[in-house]
Amino acid sequence: MMRLHGKEGRKMVDLRTKLSSLELDNPLIPASGCYGFGQDFAPLYDLNILGSISFKGTTVEPREGNALPRIAECPMGMLNSVGLQNPGVKVVVEEELPALKKIFHKPLVANISGFSFEEFSILAEEMDKVENVGLLEVNISCPNVHNGGMAFGTDAKNVAEVCKRVKEKTKKPVYMKLSPNVTDITEMAKAAEAAGADGISLINTLLGMRIDIKRRRPVLANKVGGYSGPAVFPIALRMVYQVRKAVQIPIIGMGGIASAEDVIEMMMAGASAVEIGAENLVHPYVCRDILENLPILCEELGISALQDIIGIID
Repeated sequence: MMRLHGKEGRKMVDLRTKLSSLELDNPLIPASGCYGFGQDFAPLYDLNILGSISFKGTTVEPREGNALPRIAECPMGMLNSVGLQNPGVKVVVEEELPALKKIFHKPLVANISGFSFEEFSILAEEMDKVENVGLLEVNISCPNVHNGGMAFGTDAKNVAEVCKRVKEKTKKPVYMKLSPNVTDITEMAKAAEAAGADGISLINTLLGMRIDIKRRRPVLANKVGGYSGPAVFPIALRMVYQVRKAVQIPIIGMGGIASAEDVIEMMMAGASAVEIGAENLVHPYVCRDILENLPILCEELGISALQDIIGIID
């Protein structure tokens, strides 16, 4: 239980929150892709101050990722086309997660990415066996190799089918991570809920591009990449708000969060927890600093328990 306060004499602030059956001491979760498997951040601060960790996106087979360059700077953010670089599920389950368990003693969020329905089933089955995985976060922004390369998350039927396949293979809560690159985000959220999803994670990155005008070619070798950082926060906030009104299941909100104020906004819009992504790469202490500032801000705003403000905006 985490009930934090600032200076002596301050009132206690209850930072606890809940994602389905998973109880968190606080709502802060480093986002998949920006925190690796926690090892790089462990020397900086005690990882156990976090609510959970969404570890590096895991695929069935090892992936080296996309060609370089795969990072491009942008105003108030960055583009990435890393391409889900990871050692594959076998190494993640047998090596990375046991190593992380030694330094982080809370349930993890397992971010899984498949390129076919069968791969999602395999990943769900493997993660279901891992003791320190508390929740599955299903990344459906990958291309479906059996359906012309269209991303799973841009078709409501595919969203539902992936969700069903994953739910068949695990007893752990399943949160579908939605792509913002759609016309109506609520359609995808409703499809996930109807298929049995326990929750929704949003948003994933927005598609973007930069061009090197001197070399007359795209900055990224992959030409396009995912845009993240503070610039996308208002878009993410709007989508969390819309999805909160459309479904009855919990939401993990993410996209440009960089401060305690952002956390409060995201929770007021409807998120039960938040993920901090790109800001970790700019300011490695951001999660620690937000956790220090959050109870102070709550007291200033007259908030005694974070759960009281979830989705309060009409």
